[in-house]
Amino acid sequence: MSTLPIPAWTEAGAASDPNRPVLVFLHGIGGGKQGFAAQLAYFADRGYRALAWDMPGYGDSALVAPCDFDGLAKALLRLLDQAQVARAVLIGHSMGGMVAQQAWTLCPERIAGLVIAASSPAFGNSNGDFQTQFVAQRLAPLDAGQTMADVAQALIPRMVAPGYQGAGLVLAHRCMAAVPPATYRAALQALVQFEQRAALPTITVPTLCLAAEHDSTAPSEVLRRMAEKIPGAQFAVLPGAGHLLCFEQPEAFNAVIHSFLIQAFAPS
Repeated sequence: MSTLPIPAWTEAGAASDPNRPVLVFLHGIGGGKQGFAAQLAYFADRGYRALAWDMPGYGDSALVAPCDFDGLAKALLRLLDQAQVARAVLIGHSMGGMVAQQAWTLCPERIAGLVIAASSPAFGNSNGDFQTQFVAQRLAPLDAGQTMADVAQALIPRMVAPGYQGAGLVLAHRCMAAVPPATYRAALQALVQFEQRAALPTITVPTLCLAAEHDSTAPSEVLRRMAEKIPGAQFAVLPGAGHLLCFEQPEAFNAVIHSFLIQAFAPS
């Protein structure tokens, strides 16, 4: 009998205060657990236990089959079990925000709160031709023999705020360059099938929808409309940041989330 793989993760800190929930960071399609090092350090210093996973197929995690959002959410549940996390605040960036939404539909009892950053409740237009063209466009460099480092070099500058030249560029490039081509292909195929708009009104835990001012991939209006559909959700925009807001402005990203956590999980 085969055993389903448990995703790899890294963590920092220990939750000694019951009012500080365990935090689990979920990266985007070009990320990895190493991309959240600043977040783990920040929240560990403030008394939280914080984990960051390698999504299946990334870093030290085996790819799951089929690689769809249901399979990714189930992999996340296996990680929570292995890490002995009864309930967590899921903090998902981009595709990671989609995994967080999918997890809510699968195991809401394991979720204490949600931070959905630079993400959306569905992948754009559900038209099959649109999806096919999007995947073909993103995969064209690989099909032409380029490497993931080449893909990162071309794509990342278009995903950050105009004129951004900070240290986050190096980390974002390092993360994306390390993604196996097969994983990137599988993740893109999963991405274009994502649809959880109907789940938004069912979310009953504290939720923050966090947008970035210069994000054309997940525009702030999309996050604002998401927040309107989730009962009691908060909405915030990070000024001067693009789609890779956690790389571009880690201090501001952390501070906004910390403020949300303090408010949402303050002792009653």
